[in-house]
Amino acid sequence: MSGYEDDGDLVPHHGKPSRTATTKMPWWNPRYWARKVWIAVAVAVVIIVVVIGVAVGVTVSKNNAYPSYKALSYTLQDTCKEPPQHSGETFFDQFNYFNTYDPVQPMASYTTSARPTPSSMQNLTYATSSAAVIKVDTTVGPGSTPDASTGRFSVRIESKKTYNKGLFLFDVRHSPYGCAAWPALWLTDPSHWPDHGEVDVLEAVNGGDAGNMMTLHTARGCSMRGRRRMTGQALDASCYVGDNSNAGCGVQGPAASFGAAFNRNQGGLMAVEWRDDGIRMWQFARDGIPADITGKKPTPDAWGTAAADFPNTHCDIGARFTNNSIIANIDLCGDLIEASWNSSSCGGGATCSNYVANKPAEFANAYWEFGAFEVYQAS
Repeated sequence: MSGYEDDGDLVPHHGKPSRTATTKMPWWNPRYWARKVWIAVAVAVVIIVVVIGVAVGVTVSKNNAYPSYKALSYTLQDTCKEPPQHSGETFFDQFNYFNTYDPVQPMASYTTSARPTPSSMQNLTYATSSAAVIKVDTTVGPGSTPDASTGRFSVRIESKKTYNKGLFLFDVRHSPYGCAAWPALWLTDPSHWPDHGEVDVLEAVNGGDAGNMMTLHTARGCSMRGRRRMTGQALDASCYVGDNSNAGCGVQGPAASFGAAFNRNQGGLMAVEWRDDGIRMWQFARDGIPADITGKKPTPDAWGTAAADFPNTHCDIGARFTNNSIIANIDLCGDLIEASWNSSSCGGGATCSNYVANKPAEFANAYWEFGAFEVYQAS
């Protein structure tokens, strides 16, 4: 045909070069798509929408999921307390004294016994007929030999028995507080941290007036991003120690849950329920301890909303927490305090380590006083 070629070359047309028409259609232009192409595209779009919908639905469903926390019947298994007239096993007989390197870079020198050297120092652990005390040394000053320039004597105790689940009741009469103090009551397996998990039950720094921090620390793959039921304020969602400088997935309690305000009310009782469904914590004031606890028949379902709730929806609690000991200690300085020391009201220009070394009297309130620790197991 005059003026047309199939190959699209330029050919004469009325004496001028002209591009010939082509039968090839641009694949990218939907105007030229055949019916079967439209059908294939529609099927692909439907599949993508379904996949996205399923993914979103699963995520929403998981975030809205919540464990049943079905009621369990608990039986008393272990008790740590000072028996009347000091008969039988004492509180401290059930604990080991920690005396190895502490990785948080503290200024606490943990002792291996209740009475460290020199012998003139006060006992750092002692008991009455109804309570057990662990404390920080208040006798070593700048002129002492040895002095506290490399660390002030303190105590860390770890229960000889370990646990994989249970209901833990901690009677706390006095919580430690004071600048540079970092006390904690917690559970972990020190030999397999963080793989076996860590549960911080009572923890604060300096004056403790910010309130109790209840926190989990774990290996990778544990978070608290889903639905929770608690009265405390959620902090970081990731429990993994590699995130947020090992802040853990913490819950902040009210100001009166630690320190001087807590102590003015004769302390209180911490309850921790650790089960595959999750870990829940309650904090009861001294005059608000439930009758089922004092009656040795604790019933967590009757206690109302927990102070802190760590459900298993985004964290396999049963796999992440195992073989934990009960630990109580009073650290001094260390990573958590150093991070905020200069912005705190403590120190007055002194470094945390200098404060610890040179101000022994400032640690007069840095002591734990415990009543009984009780551990129940589901029967």
